[in-house]
Amino acid sequence: MRTPQRIGKAVAAAALAGAGALLYAREVETRRVEVVRLTLTLPRLAPEFDGYRIVQIGDLHLDDWTRPGRLNRIVEKVNEQRPDLVAIMGDFASYSARRLDAGLLVGALRRLSAPDGTLSILGNHDYLTGVELVRRCVREGGVTELLNEVYTLERGEARLHVAGVDDVMEGRSRLDLILGRLPEEGAAILLAHEPDFADVAAATGRFDLQLSGHSHGGQVRLPLFTRLILPPFSQRYTSGLYEVGEMALYTNRGLGTVHSRLRFLCRPEITVLTLSPDQRKAAGSLTAEA
Repeated sequence: MRTPQRIGKAVAAAALAGAGALLYAREVETRRVEVVRLTLTLPRLAPEFDGYRIVQIGDLHLDDWTRPGRLNRIVEKVNEQRPDLVAIMGDFASYSARRLDAGLLVGALRRLSAPDGTLSILGNHDYLTGVELVRRCVREGGVTELLNEVYTLERGEARLHVAGVDDVMEGRSRLDLILGRLPEEGAAILLAHEPDFADVAAATGRFDLQLSGHSHGGQVRLPLFTRLILPPFSQRYTSGLYEVGEMALYTNRGLGTVHSRLRFLCRPEITVLTLSPDQRKAAGSLTAEA
């Protein structure tokens, strides 16, 4: 039979463990950015693009907590990967335009370094915050926004197409416009903020790869709990690499947080994607860095 003293000690120990986990989730894991390296074989990729490197980031959710030092470290880590192209998955902001430091964002975007530049789409929170302000920051930061558009990269006669669909949750996606502008030849990558849009994209048979964010990977993942609290359009493809029909999908866990400034067993992520031609299936190899 348990004595009151033992019960009290058990309660105190549980409270201490809970407080420690909360402190870790708030102050430690939110800062421990993980670099995930992935090699993807795209069937339609021209040999001229063998080894092409895309660094994928997103879901910055800039707010009062975002200090210049943290954002600068993220930019430095992205640049350390020596990308050919940087792709940003949207959700630069959270909810309030008053909390978005436009100068901080513009300065960080300008410091991103890649020979083929930086491409971006917008997310649902960019529309909730104030899409014109976010769009101005993106433009002044030297980033090309893909607004239901196609951006074509060239290596001699070879072509690699990167398309961006506008936000699905806001009802602004126009895949029909993209398909009308997309040449029939060459590998094609689709940037779509919401990962579950992959079912629609894969059904067209035209895209080799979709890159997405939005889910934050669940943000807080508790052992033994398989059902995560996830936003709409991220219920099926929550985090990591998937094959959807003949198309590969990668869902990035994002760099920021929303609702609560917590991450647990779900570190912020920078993804480095190295493209390879010829083989039929996508294959991933993961490496993490603190």
